[in-house]
Amino acid sequence: MARTASGIKVLEQAKTCLAKAKTVGELRQAQAVVLPLEFGLSIPQTAQALGVSTRWACQLRTRFIKEGGVPSPVGEGRGGRRRENMTREAEAEFLLPFFEKAKDGGILVVGEIKLALDERLGRKVALASAYNLLHRHGWRKLAPDKRHPQSDPVAQEEWKKTTKKPLPALIRSGREKEPSD
Repeated sequence: MARTASGIKVLEQAKTCLAKAKTVGELRQAQAVVLPLEFGLSIPQTAQALGVSTRWACQLRTRFIKEGGVPSPVGEGRGGRRRENMTREAEAEFLLPFFEKAKDGGILVVGEIKLALDERLGRKVALASAYNLLHRHGWRKLAPDKRHPQSDPVAQEEWKKTTKKPLPALIRSGREKEPSD
């Protein structure tokens, strides 16, 4: 047998929120509290009525109840970059000399950046960390062209024509020349 739904203390606030909800998230949080308490629906039934998963229906209910009857913004969390090595500004400052060198016709060597990053952080990091750092700051790896910029297609075609020596007709046909008497 399922246990009884909690949140009876915030039922009135949930009903008020149903009428005043301005977003779908606020409405769903209020419904996640009202449906089990007022209509006796189970969490899976409530989830089906809301059009969300069972786990998400539980989270909506829990958030509403923990906030004391006030809908909390759904989807707003702490965000990413929890284990960042440097702030974005520090990363940009770190990469500035490398980008300046590359602008002046130099080549951006990821191995050098990785070594400098190791030294800056005081520990070894993976090569992927250097690539991720560059990616965050808009750098992309440029692939070489399919042809050399100084190539001459006409001269290449002439070379192809002159290097092939035609074979005698009899050898090409597969028959050998018979000796004549």
